[in-house]
Amino acid sequence: MHMFEHIDFNYLLATYGYLAVFIGCLLEGETILILGGMAAHQHVLKLLPVIGYASLAGMLGDQVLFWVGRYFGARLLPRLHKQQATIDRVTQLINQHPSVSIFSVRFLYGMRLVGPMVIGACKVSPLKFSCINALGAVVWATLFASGGYWAGEFLERALGDLKPYRLPIAMCVIALMVAVALVRHYRAKQQGLKSL
Repeated sequence: MHMFEHIDFNYLLATYGYLAVFIGCLLEGETILILGGMAAHQHVLKLLPVIGYASLAGMLGDQVLFWVGRYFGARLLPRLHKQQATIDRVTQLINQHPSVSIFSVRFLYGMRLVGPMVIGACKVSPLKFSCINALGAVVWATLFASGGYWAGEFLERALGDLKPYRLPIAMCVIALMVAVALVRHYRAKQQGLKSL
C-alpha cells in the first residue's frame, strides 16, 4: 500500500473525472457512470456535469452506431452470427414499437451495441432516431448517475467517511471490470467453439 500513499486520488478524479465519465460512457457505460455518481456524492465531481457528459457520450455513441447500421448494416449484420438472436429481437421490437425500441435499447442487456446498428439498418428516420436517442441518453444518464450518488450515500452511512476507502473501492471496481471482461471473452470463445 506504501506505493499509493503519494497518489492524490481527489486530484486525479477532479482532473480526469469528467473525461473518464465521457470516455467510459462512450465505450461501456453503466459502471463508470455509477462511479461518477459516487464521486459527485463525495463532492469530487458535480452531479449535473456527470449527467451531462454521460448523456452526450451515450447519445454520440449510439448515433455513430446508427449511421454504421444505416450505411453498412446490409453487409455487416449478416456477418454477426453470434449476435443473430439479439438482431432478431431488436428487429421484431422495431417493427412492433419503433419509438419504444429507440428509447429502450440502451437499457436492454446485450443490445447496447447491436441495437442502434439494427435500428439504422431498418431505415428509421435519422431525425426521429436523434430526438428519441437524446431523450433516452438523458434518462439513462440521470438514472445511473443518481443510482451511484445514492450508493455513495448508503456506503457513507454504513462505513462513515469514504475518503480513506476511495483507492480500495476504485481498485475493486477495476478488478471487477477486468473479471467481467474476461468472463464475457471466455463465454464468447465457448460459444464460438460450440458453433464449429
